[in-house]
Amino acid sequence: MFEAVAFYLFAFLTIVMFYITVTTSQALFALTALAAGMIFISAFFFILGADFLGAVQIIVYTGAVMALYAFGMMFFDTTRKVKEKNGNKYIVVGLATLSAVMVVAIFMAPIVSTNIQVFYPEIEGVGNTQMVGIVLFTKYLIPFEVAAVMLLVAMVAGIVLAGKKMDLSLTKMNAEQIKEIEEKDKKVLS
Repeated sequence: MFEAVAFYLFAFLTIVMFYITVTTSQALFALTALAAGMIFISAFFFILGADFLGAVQIIVYTGAVMALYAFGMMFFDTTRKVKEKNGNKYIVVGLATLSAVMVVAIFMAPIVSTNIQVFYPEIEGVGNTQMVGIVLFTKYLIPFEVAAVMLLVAMVAGIVLAGKKMDLSLTKMNAEQIKEIEEKDKKVLS
């Protein structure tokens, strides 16, 4: 019962967050919803007992989205168009309280439950992290290395493309800006 409720709750929240990511026109809203969606995906790993993968999901993917978030704020003036709406504070407090109570109930249910070992039997002497490592570096070694190379290529290409864009934007000055600089230089020299 617990797993079904948690699954449907996190599935709904994940779909809503990714829907907001795809449909919004504001970059900051999209990145915030993307980060929230990644965190909700990690909840599926925690429900299945893969604590290590859940933590990696939060650290790696949400961390990467937050780095993207920072670059988005630096390179684009996206906060210029964002207007803050002050809605009903009671609704916000009520939804936040309801969410907090639901999260606490979801994480407390397995602790209180007595038959949790039926769903997640433990293997003696081998932890979750070791099993992930064994499978990742034996059966899935080649796809793991290919994914690493692809991420490296994407990172280098992003840096090269951003560098070229920055060079062009910094070197192109209009005639008025050049005259202003020349006038300032003349005043300093005289």
